[in-house]
Amino acid sequence: METKVREIADGIYRLSMFVPEIAPPAGFTFNQFLVLAEEPLLFHTGPRAMFPLVRAAVARLMPPEQLRWIAFGHYEADECGAMNDWLALAPHAEVVHGQTACLVSLNDMADRAPRMVQDGEAIDLGMGKRVRYLDTPHVPHGWEAGLLYEEGSGTLLCGDLFTQLGDGPALTEGDIVGPAVAAEEMFRYSNLNPGMGATIRRLADLAPRTLALMHGPSFHGDGAAALRALAYSYDDRVLAAHVAAAA
Repeated sequence: METKVREIADGIYRLSMFVPEIAPPAGFTFNQFLVLAEEPLLFHTGPRAMFPLVRAAVARLMPPEQLRWIAFGHYEADECGAMNDWLALAPHAEVVHGQTACLVSLNDMADRAPRMVQDGEAIDLGMGKRVRYLDTPHVPHGWEAGLLYEEGSGTLLCGDLFTQLGDGPALTEGDIVGPAVAAEEMFRYSNLNPGMGATIRRLADLAPRTLALMHGPSFHGDGAAALRALAYSYDDRVLAAHVAAAA
């Protein structure tokens, strides 16, 4: 399996593995994101089976044992399955996540105590890199879900938002909303709830210039417009589900 490495924003690298056996014939990508700084941060670890591939990709950019922070959207194998492998490899690394994730899973499952952050709290990584944690409960799924926004480059690390099929380019300025709606129709992976649209529009208010997707190409352009379009799509889906339930 090939790991593709591409810089998608200043000092932020996409480490991508394509798995054609998942959802054939289109296949599926698993992306990790490395933020190079005085205190480097890895967003998503990949599942444990992919740890050697991710470690080798990180080694192309920096000594893996110097990783300082491990973050992810929510507690799920493809997002944090290799968390403890990274903690064993990098002696100064810490997992960082919100209060809910730490209390319900990470305080027990991480081999070292995680760093708990509050909604809106920022961590200065150095070298002009600063990430802000944002609670996104149940968006797109997981009570403990939360994302990171790198303020210097205007990059939103999106987790499972905008999930799509296929092995597209590392970075696109094209449509990412239509393919995400199609993937939702296929997988039904989102936890539909009345607050989804508002939560995603809060992310749009950041006006990100780059959207780093876990499953799909990263996007460069009007991130706010893409997020608002996704929010309206979920509004319609939630309303349709409510109407169907009331019928």
